[in-house]
Order: sequence, then structure tokens, then C-alpha cells
Amino acid sequence: MSEFTLGVAVLGGLVLAGLVGWNAWSTRRLTPRQAAQAAPRAEPAGDTEPLEPRLEPGFAESVPPLPMPERKPGLDALIDALAPVAVEQPVSGDAALAALPATNRAGSKPFAIEGRNAVSGQWEVPQAHQRYDAFQAGVQLANRMGALNEIEYSEFVVKAQAFADAVNGAPDFPDMLHEVARGRELDQFASGHDAQLGFTLRARSAAWSPGYVQQNAARLGFVAGAIPGRMVLPAAEQGLPPVLVLSFDTSAALAEDPTQAAIRDLTLSLDVPQVPRAVQPFVRMREVADALAAAMDGALVDDNGQLIRPEALDVIGADLEQLYDTLEARDLAAGSPQARRLFS
Repeated sequence: MSEFTLGVAVLGGLVLAGLVGWNAWSTRRLTPRQAAQAAPRAEPAGDTEPLEPRLEPGFAESVPPLPMPERKPGLDALIDALAPVAVEQPVSGDAALAALPATNRAGSKPFAIEGRNAVSGQWEVPQAHQRYDAFQAGVQLANRMGALNEIEYSEFVVKAQAFADAVNGAPDFPDMLHEVARGRELDQFASGHDAQLGFTLRARSAAWSPGYVQQNAARLGFVAGAIPGRMVLPAAEQGLPPVLVLSFDTSAALAEDPTQAAIRDLTLSLDVPQVPRAVQPFVRMREVADALAAAMDGALVDDNGQLIRPEALDVIGADLEQLYDTLEARDLAAGSPQARRLFS
């Protein structure tokens, strides 16, 4: 073989090796990051003490347990139009249950009937094997669908009257125009003080697989939500709204091969009026965003793709404190039963 032929062969080999290396690097770069495989757990020997679960530094250890909000009766004159229903003699819970309307809404507004327990004197949703010496019907004055209108109020009257007739009761309805005006005023207040925050975490380089996102979020306390592509940081008390919600592309969560589904953005959101102030949900939101960004090589960006600076988050935090003060002054503290109903 001549020196020229040998040189060409060597050069071709170098080019081929370079192409193979470039293809391997490109494949690694384009392949979504995968969840780490858990190492096999060794069985403890004898009476060895089990290891305590590891907390994420700077997050779980620094945040106090979530307090439980105060429970109050469902209907409230602050946010409901109420119609007392007087009865001549106590009514059994079974009869009251049989008389309830088929639906608990009047248009887009929640509708409810409560009875005053003849033994405890407490207002409650009618229950079997109890007796009630009075009732009240109520319809919510406003929610995120808008203010109570005349048609919805009329539907409320029809349903409440039907219930009263069934239990031989006499309802006393408030003036429709007055209650509709109350609904409009409450809706105006709620519209001006409703805050739903959202952060976008964007991958800086390689995309993420669903498993990779779920694994990193689970380390911070998130659990799977009811909808594919949704995880929640749950409240301390079961049945209450989550503290935070993390969501990503539903199609990626439902992909036939999740390891090949590429996620470049995820959203971290907070429904401010639904979560108690004492929980410090915005502080948690910032800590979660910082922890995920560091662990997943992500960047916190706004709707225009621009980086969100810590100074901007400080301003949002200060604005939220003012919002909390305003809601509390109106007896609609964030996370209270009344606020959760109004802002829903």
C-alpha cells in the first residue's frame, strides 16, 4: 500500500470516528433525561434501626408543618343569600333528605339546605336518624363564574319552596334585588382580589422525561394528581385544596413510551385564596422552583421566555402580603371556608 493510500485510509478512519462520536453526543443531548434507577435495598440485619427518610436540604427542614384551618358551617350570610324555613314541629332527618332537590346548584351557583339539629342546636346538612327544628336554604352570591343573577335567584326560590312544602315549612325569602346587588358587589371585590400565580420552569439543555420530572418533584413532597401530567403538594388535612400544583404536557404523560417523551417546560402554580397564609405558600413556591431548577438544570422564565429575577419575586411576595391583609379585613382570609367557596 502506498503512503498516499495509507494516508487516505487513516484520514477516512478519523472522519468516521468523528461522525460516530458526534452522533453519540447528539443522541445523548436529544434524549430526554431519565429518572434514576433506585438501588436495590438491602434487608436490615437483626434489630438494626431503620434509616430516617432523607429531607431535601433547604426545603423540607425549613418549612413548618401545615396548620389546619378552622372549620365553620357551610352556609354563611357573608357570601350566601339565606332563606329561613320555619317548621311547626321537628322533622326527621330521613324526611328532610327525601325532600332535598336533585341538584345542589341554582344555575352556576352552589345551593344548599341545612337543618338545626334539635339535640345539639348545630346547623348541619340533614342526616338520617336525626331530628331538626328549623331549616335554612342558601344560594351563593358569587363565585368565579360571576355574580348571582335574577334567573339563578328565581331557581333558588323554586327549589327552596319545594323543599319547604315537602317538610310543611314556611320559608322567608330575602328581597331578590337586594341579594342580587349584594352578589354584584361581592363579585366586584372578588374579581379585584383574585390571584392565581404561575411559574414556568424551562429546560436549559436536554429535555426531561415524565419519569424524571415526577422523580424530582416527589423528592419535594409532590404526589400524583387525578389528571395525567399533574402533581400536587397536598395540604396537611385530607380534602383541602393542594398547596401547590405542578403540571406538564398531558400528551407526554400519556405517551406509549414515556422514556422518549420530551418535556421542555413545566408549570408551578398557586391558587392564592385557596391556601392559608400561615402555610407561606409563596415561600414554598419559590423554594420548590429553586430546588427543581438546580436539580433539573432548568431556568425560571416568564410568559415571554425571559428569566425571572429574585427582585421581581420579592415584589410579588410584598404584593401578596397586602392582598392577604385585604382579604382578612373583609373576613375572607385566604384558605378559609368562605374564601375557598367564593374563589372557586
